[in-house]
Amino acid sequence: MPTTDAEDLFYRGIDFFAEGKFEEAITAYQKALEIDPTFADALHGLARACFEKGDYERAIQYAKRIAELDPDAALAHTNLSICYQKMDRIKEAEEEAAKAKVLGWKQQLSK
Repeated sequence: MPTTDAEDLFYRGIDFFAEGKFEEAITAYQKALEIDPTFADALHGLARACFEKGDYERAIQYAKRIAELDPDAALAHTNLSICYQKMDRIKEAEEEAAKAKVLGWKQQLSK
């Protein structure tokens, strides 16, 4: 990839993802994160691409990183819940779904 701009790499990852080229998307998102380790959109893309590949452990790792960077990220907890469901870790899935719901309510009330 000739570009060194994190945002360009992120959009490249989106293009790869849309084409079903999940490994290439993962590489693009990772390169974007090398430039900007706090690039939340790249982390979301990375988590989603890993999920689509069936690599739920890695998807969980990235979703947890999003939640660390942004404790109010309801989507991170929703994604964690979905991954845990796929892994039959129902208790953890329910806990994450509850966190996502509370954060969603919190966001609605702040508007």
